[in-house]
Amino acid sequence: MYQFLNSIPSPPWWAWIFLFIFLVAIWDIFIQKRHTIKHNFPVVGHLRYWLESIGPEMRQYFVANNREELPFNRIERGWIYASAKKENNYEGFGSDRDLYAHQHIFVKNRMMAYAVPSGHPNASEPTFIPCAKIMGLHNNRKKPYRPGSVVNVSAMSFGSLSAAAVEAMNKGVKKANAYHNTGEGGLSPYHKHGGDIIFHFGTGYFGVRTEDGNFSMEKMKKLVEDNPCIKAIEIKLSQGAKPGKGGVLPGAKITPELAEIRGVEVGKDVLSPATHKAFSNVEELIALIDAIAHETGLPVGIKGAIGKLDQWEELADIMLKTGKGPDFITVDGGEGGTGAAPPSFADHVSLPWVYGFSSLYRVFLNRNLTDRIVFIGSGKLGFPAKAVMAFAMGVDCINVAREAMMSIGCIQAQVCHTNRCPTGIATQSQWLQRGINVPLKSDRLAQYFNTFRKEFLEITHAAGYEHPSQFTMDDVQVNVDDHDLNRSLASTHGYNKTKVPFNGVQELKDCSYLGGKL
Repeated sequence: MYQFLNSIPSPPWWAWIFLFIFLVAIWDIFIQKRHTIKHNFPVVGHLRYWLESIGPEMRQYFVANNREELPFNRIERGWIYASAKKENNYEGFGSDRDLYAHQHIFVKNRMMAYAVPSGHPNASEPTFIPCAKIMGLHNNRKKPYRPGSVVNVSAMSFGSLSAAAVEAMNKGVKKANAYHNTGEGGLSPYHKHGGDIIFHFGTGYFGVRTEDGNFSMEKMKKLVEDNPCIKAIEIKLSQGAKPGKGGVLPGAKITPELAEIRGVEVGKDVLSPATHKAFSNVEELIALIDAIAHETGLPVGIKGAIGKLDQWEELADIMLKTGKGPDFITVDGGEGGTGAAPPSFADHVSLPWVYGFSSLYRVFLNRNLTDRIVFIGSGKLGFPAKAVMAFAMGVDCINVAREAMMSIGCIQAQVCHTNRCPTGIATQSQWLQRGINVPLKSDRLAQYFNTFRKEFLEITHAAGYEHPSQFTMDDVQVNVDDHDLNRSLASTHGYNKTKVPFNGVQELKDCSYLGGKL
């Protein structure tokens, strides 16, 4: 028998290929019923789905021009990558932008720029730009906080991002003296590597959640007591990706580690409702803000994407009447962000950042309340010129999310919602996460922040100012339309921002609340 079997010649290598193709064809024609293309065109039909799957990569590398692609074009991504790697991020032979395009930003430079005097903090620290306002000072919180950087990491949860990505970002913000917003997934061990933390929670109350899914003040107090890295607390009312929409975290994704961090059960689906249980109207929201601030001593703010203004006006009226309210407001853009969302929400629900922020700021400006609030902008503002525009409109800090992801290696594959992120950033795959060199990537995030702030400050000085808080609405112009080509922000949006009290960068550096230090 053995001799007989040994006498049978083994099939050539190509026969195995034909056998595989034959089996795929049998599967396509007779077994699978879901795809008409595969049934009608067995084997070759798979090519269509493969090409579709790599479409974004093919377009961004071979089809789209330098300024064409969305959400971030090749020039924008290239600037972030080069800045993070401390490479040459200049461009030669002039701008390739259409300078007459709609909404193009022009920053007005001064005939004689601001000259940094000897002994000035920026003479030795050209990337030092702390926030000009202090969170919680107006409301007499026990632990006011002046962010040490005007650019910081926006809300992105552990769970949405990988452990390695969160750790790299936290170590990076420590090096850059910035803060790191946790996102609504709770405070994980990967957030605890020395960076200042803004603890953020939404309708799921992850990390401060009771068994029945409500908010727990006791857990909040303990969390703050056990983690002095938490410098402020943010309540999410809505986010730009999907304002007014809840979500479901499938039980299959809830590992023991995630369950412990978020305060949920292993393997059981968790619902994040569209609305909060801890409050149902504006008065109750203000009461919750005041209670959390009283129990923790920390500044408390809110985050929202802007649409209808009636409840924001109610909030402002109550603040004017009672003297209570949020210490900071984060305004998210309706363009969407790192959060997965249906296209109907990402494309159409809530206003883009520029329209949303200008509408909201006017609500508080009309009541002389802007000096009480630290305004934070979040929505594709991670570039110096856009930051100038935001500060001219009234922003005091900006948060960056996707730009921070790109600084540590994101390639805009646009598969964040599939758990198959090829760079290991937006996935829980242990194999893919291994590609993230945490020390290297933390350096790159810090370098992106430093380069950003250096260029931002250089533009500020070119405009004749010492600090970005001094920008006014008349310092920036935008292209409007063919008949009214170019107008200032003040003319375009119909207001002038409130002048921010500022007595020099040295005063900010000497502030006892800088970076949360008491």
